[in-house]
Amino acid sequence: MSTQGNLSREFLRVVEDAAVACARTMGCGDRKGSDGVAVEAMRKAMDTLHMRGTVVIGEGERDEAPMLYIGERVGTWRDEDPEIDIAVDPLEGTNLCATGAPNAIAVLAASNKGGLLHAPDCYMEKIIVGPSAKGAVHLDATVKENLKAIATRLDRAISDLVIIVLDRPRHEKLIEDIRSAGARIKLIGDGDLSAGISAAVRRTNVHAVMGTGGAPEGVLAAAALRCLNGHMQARLVPTKDGQVERMKAMGITDVKRVYTERDLAPGPDIIFAACGVTDGNLLRGVRFFGHGCRTSSVLMWSTEHLIRFVDSVKLDGDPDVVVEF
Repeated sequence: MSTQGNLSREFLRVVEDAAVACARTMGCGDRKGSDGVAVEAMRKAMDTLHMRGTVVIGEGERDEAPMLYIGERVGTWRDEDPEIDIAVDPLEGTNLCATGAPNAIAVLAASNKGGLLHAPDCYMEKIIVGPSAKGAVHLDATVKENLKAIATRLDRAISDLVIIVLDRPRHEKLIEDIRSAGARIKLIGDGDLSAGISAAVRRTNVHAVMGTGGAPEGVLAAAALRCLNGHMQARLVPTKDGQVERMKAMGITDVKRVYTERDLAPGPDIIFAACGVTDGNLLRGVRFFGHGCRTSSVLMWSTEHLIRFVDSVKLDGDPDVVVEF
């Protein structure tokens, strides 16, 4: 068992703590407040773990994020502790949590040092498919060509396909092209990471994710896809002044490069953990009862080819508490 494998159960606790913390703010309309308590809970939990962890995907640059910023050290950092790269999204779907909408999750990915791309906080063009369509799609192909390739691999008609797209003005042309090709679209307000996971899992009635989202979420999705045998093509999209220079400073010399899931998460040993905050396609949200709460999580481990769904009940310590199922 790898060193980060020994920590897998602890990584599960990290995402559970973050999910419970922000679930208490669900529906309050304070997206920044929800994100803030999730970040604080996740950082507090990670600092108890016996590792020399470095955040390579976090809440942003150091001057923009007070905690869990890119480059921050987490864990106990003893000499005997393993070096591990960490990618986090303490609350993926801040708007979803603030409004009580589905598919908000707390997420963490871990790998050997150098096992996760140090991606800048910018946009990323993506197409995500399941194992059946691996190698059949390409970012430089037309939308219709990609949809036809996916349909062929699944032995379906294009009209049978459901494609998830973020509901953004920048996707107007993409939406038009998908509909013109004959496929159906599921528009989402946030949460393209959980959408990407859904595309790699059978019987979710999602066959691909297309469009432009966040690069940090792209690396986290790639980590999950490594465990699920899914496939992804992605390209960084700088939109602000200084982002190209920032990419080059992080070692990214070809800003037009097309990445796969193995380029974004190349580590030989990948662990991915997520806990539902609000009810979603794969995970139920946090449920509170009189003296505790119940969480729904998933833990993936690439080396062991393990996907573990975990249903946990946490009690408040009262000796007379009644457990609810």
